[in-house]
Amino acid sequence: MRKLFLLFISLPLFATAQHTLKGDPFAHTFSIVARDEKTGDLAVGVQSHWFSVGTSVSWGEAGVGVVATQSFTNKSFGIRGLQLLKSGKTAQEALDELLRTDEGREVRQVAIADAKGNVAVHTGTKCIDFAGHKKGKNFSVQANMMLTNTVPNAMAEAFEKNGALPLPERVLSALNAAQAAGGDIRGRQSAVLLVVKGKATDEPWNDNHLVDLRVDDAEQPLTEMGRLLRTQRAYEFMNNGDLATEKNDMKAAMEAYGAAMKLFPKNLEMQYWTAIALANTKQVPKAATMLRGIYAKDQNWRELTRRLPKVGLLTVSAAELAQLIK
Repeated sequence: MRKLFLLFISLPLFATAQHTLKGDPFAHTFSIVARDEKTGDLAVGVQSHWFSVGTSVSWGEAGVGVVATQSFTNKSFGIRGLQLLKSGKTAQEALDELLRTDEGREVRQVAIADAKGNVAVHTGTKCIDFAGHKKGKNFSVQANMMLTNTVPNAMAEAFEKNGALPLPERVLSALNAAQAAGGDIRGRQSAVLLVVKGKATDEPWNDNHLVDLRVDDAEQPLTEMGRLLRTQRAYEFMNNGDLATEKNDMKAAMEAYGAAMKLFPKNLEMQYWTAIALANTKQVPKAATMLRGIYAKDQNWRELTRRLPKVGLLTVSAAELAQLIK
């Protein structure tokens, strides 16, 4: 990469327009920006052979849109692009404005999807081969420095074919298709998956981000991203179980905890709260059996069980508590 750095700072266009000397990253990569027609949610998915690609390529804001800025990345396109969308411009109008003032437009690759489903994309003529993009309804896929020229088509086909999947899983399917088609000629290192709501509310802390996952450095970043997404899904069930517990709806809590355990049966915390839910629904012997296995692996869970009655999270008799702790 040092040789690549020296090559580009010797060329006036790249030195001044890319702002290489200012430290902007080279994010040669493949990505997708997309909007879910059913929910209105918006997503960016990326993989690259570059450390921590999620800190430079992917940008999004609930009710506004998403931006992917790559190749010779101009990170200001993320923030400025979202600001232009918030001002009322469409995705294409925002992209046109960004490129109009950018002397390095020919080394840029950038895509924007707005909350209304408009999509705009640009691949500069000096992006490194194989470079290209493909637009579809509510999405755009783009790639540069690819091993083959089939990557954009593979991504688009996967995204369109998997329309029944939730948006995060659908985006991940497109990224996996890109890798299967050859991916980045240099290999792979990091990935990002960002999903925001299509409509903002007066509770922004609940809007951004529905999914915000990053793999900064891994041999198989998309495999790890898939694991993280499954983990998030499991903890979403856990959260639903906790909410049901707060409402004393133990039937719903058991269903939610059980769904979480199916996704990650070896996770001690998921086992533990399932056992506590069992105890709270008067299934103490079954709960005690589960807890014994958990305590055998980590005694701290036994101490936590002792503390739960005080805050009302374990509603059993003294005799039953002794059975659970034993």
